[in-house]
Amino acid sequence: MHPLPISPALTPTTTVGELAATRPSSTRVFFRRGIDFCCGGGKTLEEACRRRGLDTQEVLREIQQELERGEENSAAWMEHSQAELIQHIIVRYHEPLREELHRLHGMALKVLRVHGEKDPARLSQLASTFTTLKDELLPHLDKEERILFPWILSGRPVPQGGPIERMMSEHEQAGQLLERLRELTGNYEVPPGACNTWRALWNGLETLERELHEHIHLENNILFPRASGQA
Repeated sequence: MHPLPISPALTPTTTVGELAATRPSSTRVFFRRGIDFCCGGGKTLEEACRRRGLDTQEVLREIQQELERGEENSAAWMEHSQAELIQHIIVRYHEPLREELHRLHGMALKVLRVHGEKDPARLSQLASTFTTLKDELLPHLDKEERILFPWILSGRPVPQGGPIERMMSEHEQAGQLLERLRELTGNYEVPPGACNTWRALWNGLETLERELHEHIHLENNILFPRASGQA
């Protein structure tokens, strides 16, 4: 079977963030392939593939196949008002994230306490890394809701070097912690003989990574550029 021709609109020099924003189906490929499309959205597809040791043309073909299956309606977030997008981010991502961070933190501590002797170094590092992620994300969400989002909704220009840059820097830190969690879990491969809590923790962390990538993508690649007049 001959590979599908790649659309001329898809090129190795297109940034990952632009692809995620304008071709939402591409994020399925990015997640499967471990390509960071939120914090690493400024990299070209070629750079992102090189970092992961992937064949750029093969990834482009996978994206093309996803596009041919049809874009989902969520692509329309680029056309929604900023108020609608912010409300969507808060309800769809912020509120569930607060609950999930506490739930997964408790599970990580339980797995360490009950099964720590089976893999002490890894489980200890995982609990510590997740604690750091939780402790950074919870105040981050509060700052967005109390400071940045109201500022954007007021219609006032957001200054360069201001709250958007600080939030993006914190997104970058969260992305690094997510990458470390993926390493510590062996790409979320559940160890043989793991109990139900251990399995649920690995599955929950994988879902958290996917949700956070989607969440940060909406902010970094759609909301923030619009608020700063770059889109």
